Amino acid sequence: MADNPDRPVDQAPPAPEPAREAAHARTQEHGMTRTEPGGDHRAPRVRRSLRDRTTGARRRTAGAIATAISVVTTLVVLILAVHIVFVAFEANTANDLVRWFGDRATDLCWQFKDVFQPADHKTEVAVNYGLAALVYLVIGRALVGLVRRLD
Repeated sequence: MADNPDRPVDQAPPAPEPAREAAHARTQEHGMTRTEPGGDHRAPRVRRSLRDRTTGARRRTAGAIATAISVVTTLVVLILAVHIVFVAFEANTANDLVRWFGDRATDLCWQFKDVFQPADHKTEVAVNYGLAALVYLVIGRALVGLVRRLD
């Protein structure tokens, strides 16, 4: 500490020239740029390259798309499940809420409405609408996995 009495005690001495050049070479080797505000000779500050920022943006976008697919899939499966519960417990079909879920479930069920035709109506709805919910769930999870791998 006797070499510079003006420097604070807790501040490290400046790096010798060869060490600074080696640090600069390492940052150049990785495609990064080094900035030294005010000519400060402490540890170099590294700015993220455009490639790093683009990769981060692409990951965030892929994550947002995967989340949206997951939310939509979950909502569709939930509508189908609520309709199955309403039919299984013989909910009042004159009720607007029960009717709304029934209409949405019928629209979302497409060709699965009559895949199986057991004699009991409750069993028919549970099996066919449950099959549709399972298909939505599997396809949705596969899409989420695919989108997350593409980032």
